[in-house]
Amino acid sequence: MPRQRASITIESLFKDVQVPRRSTAGSAGFDLAAYVRGRQVMMQGDNGAYTATLQSTTTELEIPPGHRALIPLGFRARLPLGMEGQIRLRSSFALESGLVIPNAPGTIDADFPGEWVVLLSNLTAATATVRHGKRFAQVVFAAFSAPTMRPGKVKQWTQRKGGLGSTGREGYGRRNV
Repeated sequence: MPRQRASITIESLFKDVQVPRRSTAGSAGFDLAAYVRGRQVMMQGDNGAYTATLQSTTTELEIPPGHRALIPLGFRARLPLGMEGQIRLRSSFALESGLVIPNAPGTIDADFPGEWVVLLSNLTAATATVRHGKRFAQVVFAAFSAPTMRPGKVKQWTQRKGGLGSTGREGYGRRNV
């Protein structure tokens, strides 16, 4: 029996919003486009939080070195319970801009009711630009489970000891004996 495909409700907050879409039939991610024209964008820099206000004719948001920005997408969505949206940069955008998602992948929860945004951080030495309408990120949808947590004692159940590098690879956590 074929699996039923999940359904996600998308609400455009502006008439010209690009809703998430896959570029090819084999794409795992749905492309996300920036909606910054005529918007207020929350920014964070060395001196704290501030708002950058773009005029209705402005099509580019500049992110100074060391600053972070919440890039609005112009829509909100309702995901089915048990599903999350994982936000990643499109690889071409990451390569050309040098920007990163500091908490990658970012998570959109099923019960998040607001406009979707993508947190970007400029770790480069140059000002980076995000253009209005530019496909810069993608969302991959994933099912998840929420197990019950219970207190108890955790006993050693494998032969592994340690963390990074503990599987025998050279590098972090491996002691030279």
